[in-house]
Amino acid sequence: MDLRALFGACPLVSILRGIRPEEAESIGAALERAGVRIMEVPLNSPEPLKSISILAEKFSERMLVGAGTVTQPEQVSRIASAGGRLIVTPHADLSILKAAKDAGLIAIPGAFSPTEAFALLNAGADAIKLFPAENLGVGMLRSLRVVLPAHTIVVAVGGIDARNASSWLAAGAIGVGIGSAIFKPGDSASRVFEKAQELVSSLEAVRERV
Repeated sequence: MDLRALFGACPLVSILRGIRPEEAESIGAALERAGVRIMEVPLNSPEPLKSISILAEKFSERMLVGAGTVTQPEQVSRIASAGGRLIVTPHADLSILKAAKDAGLIAIPGAFSPTEAFALLNAGADAIKLFPAENLGVGMLRSLRVVLPAHTIVVAVGGIDARNASSWLAAGAIGVGIGSAIFKPGDSASRVFEKAQELVSSLEAVRERV
């Protein structure tokens, strides 16, 4: 899948922390209906590989499905076997990045500094996850954008919701990762759809102005 095209269709990455396998299909359908194109199941969710497998089987032809909070390179092969095509890490680990690229997967590793961002890009990262965004602030992203290659995809993650997501896009993020503001354990599929639809609409309006 073309990562830039996916973000072009929708700048939102849905982080489904805490999702259970039995609700994965209904939640995935709600997100797709709202226009979301990228779904990430953090590995500290209940039975994450099972949820990834269900989501991949149902939606992988139209959406990018993968895992977040990947912390060990050996996890990559298990994610790939489950049908996941996206590897997201909270940190700058070159061994995980190498495992992901060797497996033919899309890799969005976490970076906290320009040093980490450039090292990851030089090692083949498809995009950079600026994390935790809430601690770094939009000023950090603006400064980073000045020195990063112009084509770099930066995804801001951490503490982002409907109140501040637009400021990150305005500062130069191509996408934003959103967790509890779009899904939290106990949310019904209809509630997820409502939240996702509202976020997608507001972010699209921002992109038209940027």
